[in-house]
Amino acid sequence: MARRRREFEPEFKVQVARMVIEQGLSVAQVCRDMDLSESAVRQWVKQLTAESQGRPGAGKPITPDQQRIRQLEQENRQL
Repeated sequence: MARRRREFEPEFKVQVARMVIEQGLSVAQVCRDMDLSESAVRQWVKQLTAESQGRPGAGKPITPDQQRIRQLEQENRQL
């Protein structure tokens, strides 16, 4: 049976990605412990890594700095 698509807050995504990056936990372990899909967690890790280096990641930004940059870029386009 297919899972229903869940949505997560950016803060949660950052927290999960930091578990992998900073605490050295494996993606598989984090996924088992938190009932998450590996593809989602791998994407969040990739996104956080990119945003931490000042690059925009794919998809919606998850760090507050990148969220603000995206908002300002949108406002500039409107002006």
